[in-house]
Amino acid sequence: QVQLVESGGESVQSGGSLRLSCAASGSIFSIADVMRWYRQAPGKQRELVAAIVRDGTTNYAGSVKGRFTTSRDNAKNTMVLQMNSLKPEDTAVYYCNAQSFLLKADYWGQGTQVTVSS
Repeated sequence: QVQLVESGGESVQSGGSLRLSCAASGSIFSIADVMRWYRQAPGKQRELVAAIVRDGTTNYAGSVKGRFTTSRDNAKNTMVLQMNSLKPEDTAVYYCNAQSFLLKADYWGQGTQVTVSS
């Protein structure tokens, strides 16, 4: 069974840093063509934060570019989101997503809460 589990979310002050991890079970890393981080703040739609494709190419939302970095460790079946210079507007539940184009499959984690106070 494919499973994604996020961790690392907590409460920090503005300007601080957090490191989120997404641990994958099963063969997710071998089948995922792209992995993404999304976030959803209260009362807002879920938005894409960062994406990393199989060859390591990354893309970021404009609001986090230069502050957030994502990477994947295929040997450890883990994707990481390093978040620096955090702002109150980064407060949200952060979700990990993995997508396989061949299998037409989309997998989600349960989310981890990040709260940034001013």
